[in-house]
Amino acid sequence: MGMLGGTMATSTDEPSFGLAVTDAQASDLLNQRYGGDVCDVTRLAQGVWSRAYAFRQGDEEYVARFSAIDEDFRKDAFVARYSSPVLPIPRVLEIGKAFGGFYCVSERAPGGHIDVVDGDQMRRLLPSLFAMLDAARRVDLSGTTGYGGFGADGNAPDPSWRTNLLKVGSDSDAGRTGGWRKLLATSPTGSGPFEEALKRFQTLVDCCPEERCLVHGDLLHYNVLVDADRITAVIDWGCGIYGDFLYDVAWFAFYAPWYPAWRGIDFVAEAARHYQAIGLDVPYFEERLRCYQVRIGLGDQTWNAWTQNWPQLAATAERLLEVARGKP
Repeated sequence: MGMLGGTMATSTDEPSFGLAVTDAQASDLLNQRYGGDVCDVTRLAQGVWSRAYAFRQGDEEYVARFSAIDEDFRKDAFVARYSSPVLPIPRVLEIGKAFGGFYCVSERAPGGHIDVVDGDQMRRLLPSLFAMLDAARRVDLSGTTGYGGFGADGNAPDPSWRTNLLKVGSDSDAGRTGGWRKLLATSPTGSGPFEEALKRFQTLVDCCPEERCLVHGDLLHYNVLVDADRITAVIDWGCGIYGDFLYDVAWFAFYAPWYPAWRGIDFVAEAARHYQAIGLDVPYFEERLRCYQVRIGLGDQTWNAWTQNWPQLAATAERLLEVARGKP
């Protein structure tokens, strides 16, 4: 069998839109597909868009995911071609139809989630983290087109990076989270923080270059597996985009307050030191990182409005305004 690995886990208060599959159904399908020697079928932490099970066949371990949609599975299959020792992306073995939706089978990558490591381990992981980000930055994207979220064919829809960034304020019924603006406006938090931050964001976009790199776009939320001081897998590329490599750095910077164990780590300063050490000139470094942090916070607001997670919406609004207003 081949490789993919892991699944995105969610907290208990996170909604799930995965395919409703019972443990017995998952076990029966895997035995039908891969023979009677399949064993140890175990449900993993459920993702937002999929339900996942680990299983074993002989000495090998695998993951099967089930979802109502197959787009994210096919993005995983596409991006696995860029896997390397420092950018470990497990490849998809099989995508098929089952239970009115889809399944995806992969090899299970070793390690635990980066989200739960303590501060000391996170510091030891920084060299591996930046090596992974550097590898993604250097990926050869020739043969693909566009900016923003790419599809299963490897192509993205937008003509420029700035065009993609500026779409954050648009609500479309065609998107997965269509209708978020009305929900945001009627939420306890309201639209005020979003609109204020959006105006600040629009003043920063001109600092952003037309970089076109492979960007994961969701490196926390249980999508990075680690073992000791190395990254063992980068999984779930459903939010993968083509754009500025600093976007993935901004992800850690924006969400750092949600990880008290990492309180002593300044991800922006660590990134600046890393790029200086490797001799990489990064113009408008601080402006770009602030812009992308605000963009991430705006995106978080749309998600929490759509899922009607009012406590998280309020917490993110507070963080969003801190960044947008330039507070530490």
